[in-house]
Amino acid sequence: MDKRKHSFGGLTGDFSAYETAEIVILPVPFDKTSTWIKGAARGPEAIIKASEHMELYDIETDSETYLRGIHTTEPILSKTSADLINKTYKRVRALLNDGKFIVVLGGEHSISIGSVKAHNEFYDDVSVLQLDAHTDMRDSYLGDPYNHACSMARIHEFIENIVSVGIRSMDSTESEKINTKKIFYAQDIRDSRDWIREAVNKLSENVYVTIDLDVFDPSIMPSTGTPEPGGLDWYTINNLLKKVSEKKNIIGFDVMELCPSENYAPDFLAAKLIYKTLSYRFSSKD
Repeated sequence: MDKRKHSFGGLTGDFSAYETAEIVILPVPFDKTSTWIKGAARGPEAIIKASEHMELYDIETDSETYLRGIHTTEPILSKTSADLINKTYKRVRALLNDGKFIVVLGGEHSISIGSVKAHNEFYDDVSVLQLDAHTDMRDSYLGDPYNHACSMARIHEFIENIVSVGIRSMDSTESEKINTKKIFYAQDIRDSRDWIREAVNKLSENVYVTIDLDVFDPSIMPSTGTPEPGGLDWYTINNLLKKVSEKKNIIGFDVMELCPSENYAPDFLAAKLIYKTLSYRFSSKD
């Protein structure tokens, strides 16, 4: 077994030291409420390992975001959803107090609740951009209000403005709760030219982005616990993230639900997506 400590991007020395890093990668390996394919608890480690094989120069933005410093923290561990969400909230709040920009790696989508709560308390006028195949708006699932299928329902209890992109699956009870003016279905995105502008305009100034990797089509992202056909492609997602970075202030984000397999390409896609989003966010501020 490989017991060496892995860091995002394979960074070492001053580029990965906590004291000097602007960015912190926070792994949260947890999948207790996963309801189909288990394995998302191995997602953060797989993403970090894959990231060590990335080129750290981003062609599109002509930037090297790693120069700002990216520190990879020790993972948060717990046996229950409620405890994990609380631990994540406290850790993220402490990191925000230290002036860090935080990327949370899951794990199942329920982890996002704690991170979004911390950011919402730290910043004013926060909205959430949800990239997902599912609405995750069930009030409870299998008797658990903190099930991964309920993550956005819990977040909606303290954040009103949620813009959802890539949705293509939901329960009938969820259809009664969604704001149809702030949901962009995958089937409609395909034939629209203006949807990105419309989605960005619905967000407030400070935006937290939560990314469930099943927003991508399974043809390029098969490694999720709940794959859904008809998903978005790499450039569609990146065009959206680029525009959000240009027009709004991304205050933090998470990447959830990678369920690793023997196919390492999805692990690398997730790692590259994180670095690309960081490149958009920080180059736009420059």
